[in-house]
Amino acid sequence: MTPRLGKRLPIRRATPDERLSVVEHLTELRNRIIIALGVLAIAFVVAYVFREQLLNVLKRPLPEDQRKLSTFSPHEAFFTTIKVCASAALIGALPVCLYQAYAFVVPAVSDQPRRTVLIAVGFASGLFLAGVAFGYFVVLPVALKFLLSFGGDAFVQQNRASDYLGFATGMLLASGLLFEIPVGMVVLARLGVVSPARFKSSRRYAIVVIAVLAALLPGGDPISMLLLMVPQMVLYEFGIVVASFSVRRREASASAEPTSSSSA
Repeated sequence: MTPRLGKRLPIRRATPDERLSVVEHLTELRNRIIIALGVLAIAFVVAYVFREQLLNVLKRPLPEDQRKLSTFSPHEAFFTTIKVCASAALIGALPVCLYQAYAFVVPAVSDQPRRTVLIAVGFASGLFLAGVAFGYFVVLPVALKFLLSFGGDAFVQQNRASDYLGFATGMLLASGLLFEIPVGMVVLARLGVVSPARFKSSRRYAIVVIAVLAALLPGGDPISMLLLMVPQMVLYEFGIVVASFSVRRREASASAEPTSSSSA
């Protein structure tokens, strides 16, 4: 009889009070990486099966008369399609990858129930997908309109497949990652690295960092930069609220534990 997956890849959640050997930590890490890579491989196969529909979706923000992309080498169409499918697979498999990373790292420093882990992963995945959607429906069309019309009749615009699709997927992935700002803030606050009060007092520095990150995106034009900066600043304020709530809740739980222990 074929052994079950749980026996081949034993996954266990360590608690803060539990001491595991280096081998046990490495074994758990290996098993979680295998699961994440397996889900990525499945997502890649699905993306490759629907590659034509995927390419059409990415070309839709272009003007209708410029959606026929050009290739300049025999292998360009193949490798460009593979890269697009890989990006789509990363987006599709992100919830599972986040869960594996979160379940490996966070329980070692904070004893949280499974429901809390699932809520945190859902929150992070939702923000990432919201960032991808914002990049696709808002940033990418506006950036393309500005960039393709820049220079007027001085240039003849021809869109190379690898250049445009790399630009589009890079923009969407970067937009999704930028929407993860509140998640990073909550993690840093929960670990005690940065306090919510420090986040509040560092707003000016945060705006500078957000502006630099927006400028480093594939577009680099001022329009898309401004379009990305506005939601990032809103998300930063939202991150302060969530981080403050998370820290207060942790402190309340910590103060309640001695009381319950003494009463027992």
